[in-house]
Amino acid sequence: MKPGLQFRLHQQLTLTPQLQQAIRLLQLSQLELEAELRQIAEGNPLLEFEEESTEGSIESADEDAFRTDTGLGSTSASSTSSEEHDSGEPPDWADGDGAGESPMDFSSVGSASGSGSGNRDEDFEPQNAAAETMQEHLLWQLNLSGFTPRERAIATVIIDALNPDGYVAETPEALLAALPADLQASAEEVEAVRRRVQDFDPVGVASRDLRDCLRVQLEQFDDGTAQRELALRIVDSELELLARNDTGRLARKLRAGEDEVAAAAALIRSLDPRPGAALDTTPVEYVAPDVYTFKEGARWRVSLNPECQPRLGLNQHYCSLIAKARGEDASWMRGQLQEARWLIKSLESRAETLLKVTEAIVRRQSAFLDYGPEAMHPLVLREVAEEVGMHESTISRVTTRKYIHTPRGTFELKHFFSSGVSTEDGGSASSTAIQAMLRKLVESEDPRKPLSDQALAEELHRKGIQVARRTVAKYREAMRIPSSSERQRAS
Repeated sequence: MKPGLQFRLHQQLTLTPQLQQAIRLLQLSQLELEAELRQIAEGNPLLEFEEESTEGSIESADEDAFRTDTGLGSTSASSTSSEEHDSGEPPDWADGDGAGESPMDFSSVGSASGSGSGNRDEDFEPQNAAAETMQEHLLWQLNLSGFTPRERAIATVIIDALNPDGYVAETPEALLAALPADLQASAEEVEAVRRRVQDFDPVGVASRDLRDCLRVQLEQFDDGTAQRELALRIVDSELELLARNDTGRLARKLRAGEDEVAAAAALIRSLDPRPGAALDTTPVEYVAPDVYTFKEGARWRVSLNPECQPRLGLNQHYCSLIAKARGEDASWMRGQLQEARWLIKSLESRAETLLKVTEAIVRRQSAFLDYGPEAMHPLVLREVAEEVGMHESTISRVTTRKYIHTPRGTFELKHFFSSGVSTEDGGSASSTAIQAMLRKLVESEDPRKPLSDQALAEELHRKGIQVARRTVAKYREAMRIPSSSERQRAS
């Protein structure tokens, strides 16, 4: 055997670091992208956000030596404009009164008074006190109650075990295990303390289940409350019939009049099945649209939301220091400059891809924008991918957790994709359109004679849509529309 050299020619697909970074940024939502960029900017002194730059801190760099005139200093919406993207400003209709003011522009709020007046109060942001949690609210009541130290220790464990709805999320065995070892409490003692905690505000917290929660709240009413005893009987044994609103059967089983049962049911429905939800301190999350669509003449146009495009650029002051650096410092700073340029280039590519894909979706679903959900066309990722010349996985990344603001509301881009059902004329109708038709049929039906699933399927057949009864039932359940018998009883 002799050593030798051999040449082989083969092709291999390799993802460069730049491409991997672009793919990662593409699939991030707006909030995730903002957090990711700030983390990157903390480790790269040559990157900065535009709002962080101060007057006089940026100096002009030598364009010949560092070539910083690459046009990559910003990723605002104007850098990703197309022939249909004339400006980065949101459309006039996006404002509530049609005045043409951007709904995202709050720069003028509070600036009318005190501008230049030297009012130092405007230099500070208002600080809101943290909302009181359910546990804190209950512990405050516990400290004011007549519990012994032993009972207070048990009650504290119970309160800590409550879920956001106010129910005890742990088993009796788990509660006993969570108590201090030297306490040596019994299951009966823990249950007695839990019963007392149920009388705290809001009444019904620390309940085991819905039946337990409703019973405690009913017991708070005076004995003379109309239909209180009948309501207790329904809660104890007939909650399932109550959920189905079967008043006639309830009356027969409880040997009571239908009017009395209806009054008792109304009393039960006035109770709170989730007593802890009123003290939920989870902050409300608002969706900021990534893209706007608006109509100009007979065409729907698309523009990126400038408020959701990260304004990331190069810090010219640090760029100018590269010429003065020597040795390893110069090499390190040049590497950071190259990474910064790659990142800004990836952000521009992300914005361009988002705009291009959204324009393709809007062209396909213009009927939905014009006429509503009933005009939604079937659409799959492959169709958009073929139109824009990208892979389906790229379209999936672009449309996930990206939102578009339309005259009909704000939707995730995924909302515009749906499967199709064949029609009599050889075409197809999207599942979204069929669901909209079903909801319209149910809303217009005679409440005394609601349409069954078979009748709904026949109505769709008359409109030329071939859909089976079981498909109608699936769509109805997905929209949380009760069955025909339940709708009739509810009427």
